[in-house]
Amino acid sequence: MQLVISDSSTLIHLSAVSRFGLIREYFPSILIPQAVYQEVILSGKRRAGSEEVIQAINTGMITVNGVKNTHLALSLCHELHQGEAEVIALALECDDPFLLLDDHDARCVAERFRLRFTGIIGILIRARIDKKIPSLKIELEQLRTIGRFWISDQVIHKALKAVGEE
Repeated sequence: MQLVISDSSTLIHLSAVSRFGLIREYFPSILIPQAVYQEVILSGKRRAGSEEVIQAINTGMITVNGVKNTHLALSLCHELHQGEAEVIALALECDDPFLLLDDHDARCVAERFRLRFTGIIGILIRARIDKKIPSLKIELEQLRTIGRFWISDQVIHKALKAVGEE
């Protein structure tokens, strides 16, 4: 089974638009570092994603792992937020991880380390191709409005084109 490590954004925003089930379906086992747990559960108490992640931890779908190389995580905090830095540091401690990342800067750092990743839009594209959602356009609009997730018009156009909706 593929080792998947998630940042908070994917968990929070897919929960906000009632699509956390896609994460569960596509990634039945996920690691999150302590900083992501802190952001989603402790700082994000009663916000989108907190209840879903608590339930996923209780069922064993999500496991919280501490980062061993804290010096690397701290160094990455010069470029990234703590959760993203810990996701990448944790990934570098593992064999062939797959990351769930949405932040542009975090993706650039992940690419530097040759780490593989996807994010919310990639998950929704896959769900549309698999016919698990009826319209990518509607999902992206909900992400923008309900989930308050920033997506450029260019990215939306590219995503819709990928699934034949534009």
